[in-house]
Parts: sequence; C-alpha cells; structure tokens
Amino acid sequence: MAPAGAGAERQGGGRSVTTAVQEPAVIGVDIGTGSTKGVLATPTGEIVATTRRAHRMSLPRPGWAEMDAERDFWDGFTEVTRELMASAGSREIAGVCVSGIGPCVLRVDGSGAPRHAAILYGIDMRATAEIAEMTERLGADAILKRCGKDLSTQAAGPKLLWLQRNMPDAWDPADHWHSSHTYVVERLAGEWIMDHQTASQCDPLYDVEAQAWADDWAEQFFPGMSLPRLVWPAEQVGAVLPDAAAATGLPRGTPVMAGTIDAWAEAYSAGVRRPGDLMLMYGSTMFMVQVVPAFTVAGGLWTTSGVEPGSHTLAAGMATSGSLTGWVQELTGGASFGELVEEASAVPPGSDGLVVLPYFAGERSPIFDPQARGVLAGLTLRHQRGHLFRAVYEGIAYGIRQIIDALDSAAGPPLRVVAVGGGTQGGLWTRIVSDVTGLAQHVPAETIGASYGAGLMAAVGTGLVPPETDWARTVEIVEPDPGTRRVYAETYRTYTELYPATRDQVHTLARLQGQE
Repeated sequence: MAPAGAGAERQGGGRSVTTAVQEPAVIGVDIGTGSTKGVLATPTGEIVATTRRAHRMSLPRPGWAEMDAERDFWDGFTEVTRELMASAGSREIAGVCVSGIGPCVLRVDGSGAPRHAAILYGIDMRATAEIAEMTERLGADAILKRCGKDLSTQAAGPKLLWLQRNMPDAWDPADHWHSSHTYVVERLAGEWIMDHQTASQCDPLYDVEAQAWADDWAEQFFPGMSLPRLVWPAEQVGAVLPDAAAATGLPRGTPVMAGTIDAWAEAYSAGVRRPGDLMLMYGSTMFMVQVVPAFTVAGGLWTTSGVEPGSHTLAAGMATSGSLTGWVQELTGGASFGELVEEASAVPPGSDGLVVLPYFAGERSPIFDPQARGVLAGLTLRHQRGHLFRAVYEGIAYGIRQIIDALDSAAGPPLRVVAVGGGTQGGLWTRIVSDVTGLAQHVPAETIGASYGAGLMAAVGTGLVPPETDWARTVEIVEPDPGTRRVYAETYRTYTELYPATRDQVHTLARLQGQE
C-alpha cells in the first residue's frame, strides 16, 4: 500500500495519471442502553464519520431489564456499519471492533439464534435469590478473595443460574452464551470468545487474580457447561465471514477484534490506561474506572481485569445520576436544560442547606442497596427550582467523593482524573464535582465515547498503530476552588450521615412500593 496521502500512478491514454490514495480507516461500534453508535476513524484518531441508531430496552416485569439481541444488537450494528461504509469512500477498512453494555446474559442455540431476550447488566435484578444462594454455598469471603467483589446484580453467574432454573427450554449446557458485543463478534467472525474484562464480571465463574476461568466453581453450578475462549479486548479474533459481509457492508475478511464492555472502551478512548488514571463517566448513571498496578480487593468496589493484557482495574457505578436532571426538568415544568443550569449556577454552594441522596433507583457503589431510595433533606418554602437542580448535582458529587475515598483507601489517590460523557457539557456539574472532591479533571477533545475506544482497539489489534497509541487530547482542565471545597465539607458530612440514619425507614417505604 502507498503511504497515507501519497499518490499512485497509472497509464491513461499514453500519459501518466496520478490518483490520490486515502489512508486506511477503522470502524468502532458501541451497543449502548439507548442506542448503537459507530465511528469511522483514521490511524491518527481523526473522525471521518459517525452515526447512531436508537433502540429501547424492555422492562417486562419489575426488576427485569432486557433487549432483543437480533433487533437491538445485530440489526443496530449492521445499520451502523452500512452507513459508515457509505462514508468510507476508497479507504481500506483495516479492522472493526465492537463494545457494548454488559455483562449481559444471552444463550444461543447451535445455529447462533438467541433462545431468549438478552438479560442486561446490573439494572436487571431478577436473580437476587441466586445471588444469596451462590454466596452461601461458596462463602462471601471466598468470592471476594477470588473474584475481587461481592456478588451483586452486576454479576452474570447468578443470572445464568436463574435462567437454568426458570427457562429450561432456553438451556443446553453445550450452547454458547454471550454478552452484547460477543454475540456480534460470533455473528461477524464465527468465533465464540469473551474478553478478560467482560469475563471478570461473570462472577463467580472467573478468577480475577489468576485471570482465568474458575472451572471448579463453574462445574459446581453448571455441570458440563461450555466456556468461551478468553482473549484481550484489542486482540484480533477472526475475520468477517461472507454472510456477515453481505449483512453489514463490511469487506469480507476484514479483521475483527474482541472488544469489551462499554465503560472500559470509553476509558480506553480517554487515555485512562496507566496505573493511577481514573475515568469519571458522566451519563444517565455515573461510572468510574481506575487502573491499578496489581490485583486489589476493596469492599464496595468492583475489581476487574482491565483492557491492556494482564492489567487490573477498580470500578464503581452509581444507579442514577444524569437521569435525575431529567426528573427535575419534568417535575418542575419542563424548563430547558440551559435555564436550569443558569438558575442552579446562581445558587450558592451547599444549596442553602438542601441535601439530596440520589438513590432514586436503589444504589450500587459503595452501599449496594437495591432498596435504597432518594431523600431530600432540609427543604423549606424558600427553596426554588434552581436549588433542587443544584442539590441533585451536589448529591451526585458527594456520592462520587465517597467512591473516591474508597478508591484512595484501596489503591492510593488517583494521579489523573479524566471526565467523559454528555454530563461534561455546560461546565457546572464538573465544577461542582471538582470542588467537592478537590480533584482536577481533564476533559478530552473527543467525547464520542466507547465507539471511539473500540476504533482505537481495532487500530491497535491490526497493527495499524503501536499498542501505546493514545488518541485522547485534553482541551480543558477543571480545577477545584479551595474555598468552595471548605463549604462542601460540612454538607458532605451530612450526606454521609443521612443514609444510615434513614435506611430502615426507606426500606419500609420500598416494601410499600412493592419494589423490594
């Protein structure tokens, strides 16, 4: 191939004609909760094209969260790749990689057809009885030591056990089982794989310290069940098959990378790849990933395998974050987001003594309490819409500080914090978080997210760029205000005292709501 930007000569009518040769490109796709997004990028990280296809998860029963794998995972992927290919022009597609929500649980039959709707990650709470049973049989301490975290609704193992017991027609030990992106990989390349990062959230089936399947525990609960081949996210696992090429528009034989869960792909896109790097992902939920130098166990956090071969991370997730701003917006009459930010900016730090516990859908890290509920403390008649909006931002920031304190205790303070996601826009939320935590936040130029990280994995996995290549470029650093941090110290203490003080009462209310 001619160097990028060079020309190639051909003979035309007795004279030499020079034609431009475009540099190759990669495709990254991410299957999200609300949409599938795709990016076409060059080896330097320049974005050639992006596209998006919306979809919706299904909530068929209280505590259940599902998606149709054929429609939402595969069809969304093919629509995105076809549109990106239309923008590729004469560029060679050097590789493709897909990330996605996870861990999900999906069984497919021998022909690869889904046997049931895909069961989603931690927001699906159907397997609470199986979590309790597995914990009792294996021992909480043994699970924590081997898997790096307590069993929770995020774990795939209990959902597999629930499926085995409650949907026997969908169960065959020889069948393949998938997360969202691995289902697409098998459709693309005919390879049944799972990346180490995703596998490390399939507790208790994976030994996080050894970075291998826990075969003995898998056999104890699922005799004869097959386990997928383990690979690393940027590893090339196969190539696009003829049928997949026809469906997706991708050239037959295009290299396919393993991919990983979306939050880790987003961290990869933002340059969170060295020990001490921490990603704050501002979205409808808040998610945090910190790279650690070695396997570390910390209560209230998830220890997982990372993206780079042999690496480990500590992770945490809050159940509701940015979604609360939409709640306030609807509750108070549908004012524009800009109006609410302006009103909240005029409210002093601490929201004139109003504190919010943002547990409107239970809470994950660090309390892991599905029966937790939202609390508004200190309301008076003088509080206005702007106070409530700011107090929601501050409550989320207090939750972030709680998690960062846990990360600090487990692995030392973060050396660099990178803020990504839609919530970084506007500036108020990130400024409040920096003031509450005392940490500066680096905001990268590209906030496309996980699909951009998947594109970088494709470039690395094909050898198009060296493994250490980083596409992230900081365009803003949000610095904390020491004076404001002192103001927040008192309201943060109130926040940490509110949950234990109200836990019994909100658990009673949760039971009355019928959403235990």
